[in-house]
Amino acid sequence: MDPVDQIRQFNAGRDPQLLAIKYAKMRANSFAFFRGSCHLFYDRFAQDKFPKNSPLVWACGDLHPENFGSYKGDNRLVYFDVNDFDEAALAPAAWDLIRMLTGILVATEVLNGHASGENAFVVITFLDAYASCLATGEPYWVERETATGPVRALLDGLRERSREQFLDARTELKGKRRLIHLDGKKALPVSIAQRASIAEFMVSFAQNQPNPAFFEVLDIARRIAGTGSLGLDRFAILVQGKGSPNGNYLLDLKRSVPSTLAGHLYLKQPRWPNEAQRIVELQQRIQAVPMAFLQPVQLGNAAYVLRGLQPLEDRISFTPINLALPELQKLLATMGKITAWAHLRGAGHQGAALVDELIEFGRNKKWHVELLTMSRSCAQQARQDAASFDEAFDQGAFNDQ
Repeated sequence: MDPVDQIRQFNAGRDPQLLAIKYAKMRANSFAFFRGSCHLFYDRFAQDKFPKNSPLVWACGDLHPENFGSYKGDNRLVYFDVNDFDEAALAPAAWDLIRMLTGILVATEVLNGHASGENAFVVITFLDAYASCLATGEPYWVERETATGPVRALLDGLRERSREQFLDARTELKGKRRLIHLDGKKALPVSIAQRASIAEFMVSFAQNQPNPAFFEVLDIARRIAGTGSLGLDRFAILVQGKGSPNGNYLLDLKRSVPSTLAGHLYLKQPRWPNEAQRIVELQQRIQAVPMAFLQPVQLGNAAYVLRGLQPLEDRISFTPINLALPELQKLLATMGKITAWAHLRGAGHQGAALVDELIEFGRNKKWHVELLTMSRSCAQQARQDAASFDEAFDQGAFNDQ
């Protein structure tokens, strides 16, 4: 399998400007490459008898250390949870676990500089926390009062972040009116056709809401966010909200495409009306509390996920923090618990294993060695594929897309 050809084929047809940003991000290091090539991970390792002998769960599909983050739920409380469900599907629990374990190995070595022995230790920390929580059969959640370590520090730091500060960082004032700041890092201009299409959609959408004036559109931009989905249509929409200029709200409108797991799964998936319905329904099922404004919508013939952009939405990035080993262990133990709780919340729904099966899986330690061994192999392959990508990128192999 040629990873360069696979990446070119997978991303064919995406927005060229955003795709160039995606490839540049992936060139940064092997963890950035890993984040941007979930499809390659499953293309490659599904061929190598990827484990199928674990209970079926509603899986995130693209579980890695930077797909956890904070957000405000529709009950107005702030949580820390899994926060990316584009690849979500019914799959063996091992698939989520190996994706996460591989991500930990790649991320901690590249970004935090921990020695290989320490990397193995923190991987076991995640796995032990996952198994222990799964064995209880009870899903819980992480909010500020229950958080510890780096997660508590993140949530404490968000307490003082206001909507006005958030808006000031993403928009600029023209008199008393805000416009999205087109900085080339988080936002780019839309075309005339895109602006007209989205504005027309929002007018129709607002008419079916309890407070239509809240959704009056003030500005629209193409949004730059994430890595794997870059190049797909994604827009930031500034709306009137609770009043200009400091009560405005930002919405995120993102095109939905099939999960990269779909071509490798040997089991039947539910018949979703569209991909946005799959993403939203599974996010509502797996997260402790759903995000504000989260809903599937239709724009022309395409399905999109609409949700709010929030002042309190953030991730613990592995890039700048260089966590000491004890803090890294606390962080990954929290992520292990969250993963177990997510799997438990989906238990018994539409083909997923019952809680009793998950409890038994958590108590059985025999599968740990197999998953640890496979994750080390996956991490090594990811590094090799990243090196091939880097060489091709530097030689201009992606300049024509």
